[in-house]
Amino acid sequence: MSLELEDFKNGQVLLIDKPLEWTSFQVVNKLRWHIRKKFDIKKIKVGHAGTLDPLATGLLVICTGKFTKKIETYQGQIKEYTGTIRLGATTPSYDLETEVNETFPTEHITEEMIHETTKQFIGEIDQKPPIFSALRKDGKRLYEIARAGETVEIKTRKITIPEFEITKINFPDVEFRVVCSKGTYIRSLAYDFGKALNSGGHLTVLRRTKIGDFSVEEAQTIEEFIESL
Repeated sequence: MSLELEDFKNGQVLLIDKPLEWTSFQVVNKLRWHIRKKFDIKKIKVGHAGTLDPLATGLLVICTGKFTKKIETYQGQIKEYTGTIRLGATTPSYDLETEVNETFPTEHITEEMIHETTKQFIGEIDQKPPIFSALRKDGKRLYEIARAGETVEIKTRKITIPEFEITKINFPDVEFRVVCSKGTYIRSLAYDFGKALNSGGHLTVLRRTKIGDFSVEEAQTIEEFIESL
């Protein structure tokens, strides 16, 4: 059943499976444009409940109309991700956005060590966000400071990780599943995990699979949503 304009104005929660290399903002813009075009209107409120990096895929919760007021509630919910950490090297962005800047030995790392080390990250922990992030410091985005080659002091913040498990080891790649609180940076987790193994680590794959009770399995692709209009 296709939705009417009033449905979108009164509020809809749209679950979208974000493709690789799209920004969350681009997805919102695309959906907004197609809703406006379909109903020949000038304005409609559309927003997302939690950014996904361009190099990540998976669940975006998108709210329309009056439901945009619920965005903050959804943003605060617990999230689940799956992904891959590559051991033995770091990048300034902690993922593939930037080139490898340092390599480290990995010969000492055993599968048992990898599984054992996850325990250090379960519960409430202090985490330092990546310098390549959209957080603000003195009115500037951190990634703007990083790209300008400047250094900045980043404070740690408390986050909670109820679950962190290794699902596959194909050395030097380690696949994982993690359940975490709002404000958790999986890129920082990858970096810190490599460090805890007396080596290095960076994120090579990331997929958001859940936000609260919403699952990516219920999500549509952008194309499927457009076709359903």
